[in-house]
Amino acid sequence: MNTRLTRTLASVTYALAVLCGLAFLGTGATHMLDDGAVCVGTDFWRNASLVDGLPIGKGVDASSSAATLCQDSPSVGQRAADLGHELPWLLFGFLALLLFSRLLKTVVAQGPFTDAVAQRLTVLGWFVAVGTPLAGLAVGWSQSWLVGSMAPTVGSGPEITGPTVLVLAGLAAVIMGKIMGEGVRMREDLEGTI
Repeated sequence: MNTRLTRTLASVTYALAVLCGLAFLGTGATHMLDDGAVCVGTDFWRNASLVDGLPIGKGVDASSSAATLCQDSPSVGQRAADLGHELPWLLFGFLALLLFSRLLKTVVAQGPFTDAVAQRLTVLGWFVAVGTPLAGLAVGWSQSWLVGSMAPTVGSGPEITGPTVLVLAGLAAVIMGKIMGEGVRMREDLEGTI
């Protein structure tokens, strides 16, 4: 299946993977070297009045009933937790696009109905199915910890954020990979008997 569309899509997907990787590295470097304030939003005080102030830490400003908390001189942990709401999804996107690009390159080289394509599709599916909630957990927990570090009464705990519907897409890719693998084995058995 060495079509122009497949080759182009493989190249574009690889370029997007490289772009996500560079964004991951650039975001990490610039955030850790930045000495500005760290801000995080929380819905803990949704629709609450800010008249008497909130029970927040020293040097933290709060605004709006949805509470945007900003720490002027954040600790290293707060700076790292601030990275936690961007970096996991950039890393996830980089790896998912890289796996998809490798899948398309295998399709171009060997054709769509081969054991290698079935295996790569299964690996991509498992990565998306397991990586989506893990990235969402990393993002949610870092946000929760950052809010808890600025407003101790809120506390922190595990939360999952992001598009968890991708788990279904990942599981569908796993199932399709298994079906394609069985089809390849059946074809090989049929060719062996003729």
